[in-house]
Amino acid sequence: MADSARSAVPEDADAFEFDHVPETDQAFENALAKARDGERLSVEDGVALITTGSDVAGIDPDRKERVLEAADRRRADVVGEEVTFVANLNNNVTTACNTGCLFCNFKDTAANFETGSDVDHAGFTKTLDESREVVRDAVERGVSEVTSVSGLHPGLALDDEHHEILESFDSPASDVNYKPPDRYETPPGTYVEQMRAMSVGDVHLHSMTPEEAYHAIRGTDRSYETVYRRLADAGLDSAPGTAAEILVDEVRDVICPGKIGTEEWVAAMEGAVAAGLPVTATMMYGHVENERHRVLHLDRIRRLQDRTGAITEFVPLSFIHQQTPLYERGIVSGGASDAEDELLIAVSRLFLDNIDHIQSSWVKFGDEKGLKLLNCGADDFMGTILSEEITKRAGGGYGEFRSFADYVEMISAIGRVPVERSMDYEERRRIDPDADRIGPVLGPRADGTPLLS
Repeated sequence: MADSARSAVPEDADAFEFDHVPETDQAFENALAKARDGERLSVEDGVALITTGSDVAGIDPDRKERVLEAADRRRADVVGEEVTFVANLNNNVTTACNTGCLFCNFKDTAANFETGSDVDHAGFTKTLDESREVVRDAVERGVSEVTSVSGLHPGLALDDEHHEILESFDSPASDVNYKPPDRYETPPGTYVEQMRAMSVGDVHLHSMTPEEAYHAIRGTDRSYETVYRRLADAGLDSAPGTAAEILVDEVRDVICPGKIGTEEWVAAMEGAVAAGLPVTATMMYGHVENERHRVLHLDRIRRLQDRTGAITEFVPLSFIHQQTPLYERGIVSGGASDAEDELLIAVSRLFLDNIDHIQSSWVKFGDEKGLKLLNCGADDFMGTILSEEITKRAGGGYGEFRSFADYVEMISAIGRVPVERSMDYEERRRIDPDADRIGPVLGPRADGTPLLS
């Protein structure tokens, strides 16, 4: 099991140097020829493409367009002209967290949630009844999926037995980041109780990141497979491969030294798959990492998919910097450029030859740019989500929801086919843009009524 804390964080970007640098002996033309021919790309090929050749300074615009064209052709060959999206709800249970990631403004210091604290904060912890009610309402409106990602609340444990184990430590707060739930104004329940509360009807529950899974086994010798099986019995249907950030530890040591390392993240994902759950995979880029780090991350994901075949989609997430400690401390001055975003999507499509679906996030990119990325290799356009906290708190300004009518109008406008999908892409329904009512039909209570007016 990984240690719960890592090395100290440098206070400015000049304080660290990376072993991995974005240079390669591979020629850009050779790498592009391999990509066009459908050959499996090496890391060196990926670096050549994502930098448009390390023999040139910056991004060469002509070379970039050739990479984007190759990726768009690959997208058409693999998935055709459909653009998918899902009727889903985000239900984040708590913002209480002590991990201290420098890219995050979602969390609130957990001590502020304790009974008697006089610290004002904008955080929240939902009771089990509140979570159940939020999900029940969304299911009645037609959602097919509930996504839940939360802070690492010290009072959260897997179940009652886990509480007993954590309480047995001499110094639970410092040893295993644990305080009894009755210390808090709103007790968070257990992970098992959360899953049961959100498993309303036959809705698909997508929850428990690798970081949350680590929190659910801390202080024990339980395996990830065991904890994911326990949660699956309580209603969990799939696991999000978030908390990945950049899967290179020299980057994680800077941006999230309190989080699990790369190997632990991979182990958690393999545990979820062993428990029979489909998973997704993500990357958060555009902060302190360089282009080689991005390709090394893609290589990690591709190797994981080679072993498991369980990753349903890859989700690149461009760093939103405005209200994060990385920006406020001067470690970064901004996020990725438009050209970097385009190349990341394109190289993901070309490099990840074993993952069919690449997502463009309107939450991160906005509608106009998100649609542009659907012509750079992406084929999925997220979901309705109905409520969004993580990106909004970091400074994102593109809203919290999209209606089915919005989706159909935007996707049709770029000449593509709008398709409602399930989380795992096994169920799909093409949508007629001229239909009288445009709403979901795949959810357990969906009947085509619009989610949003």
